[in-house]
Amino acid sequence: MNKAITILICDDDEDDVYLLKSVMEECGIKNPIVYAKNGLEAIANLNSPALQNRIGLVLLDLNMPKMDGREVLKAVKSDGLLRRIPIVILTTSSASEDIDNCYSMGANCFITKPASYENFNDTVKTLLKFWTQLSRLPVGAN
Repeated sequence: MNKAITILICDDDEDDVYLLKSVMEECGIKNPIVYAKNGLEAIANLNSPALQNRIGLVLLDLNMPKMDGREVLKAVKSDGLLRRIPIVILTTSSASEDIDNCYSMGANCFITKPASYENFNDTVKTLLKFWTQLSRLPVGAN
């Protein structure tokens, strides 16, 4: 179990962030959560001394202002101290070039956000169960 990890949610869409929070509460996810509205905030959180060695999972939207998710992914996966943190792309894009590029840059998972509320909930529940209960993360992933 990875109960102690902090989850970093990087998404500028307030409705999607609200839905993620709601599903997490519904699932009983007790992990600490940090939010970033853009890529610059995401990188700042990942490099923050207060969060060092705590962030163990990143849910990353691709289309954000200031620094998009692609740039965040590239920066994290090219950083020797951060690259082991699992990054799940959770975005509206279903473009094959985005999928291919994200996996080429080291994304651990690519999920296109479902359009319906019910499908979104089911997808997030499955995602969270996998990453917080079923998967085994490396010690000191970050």
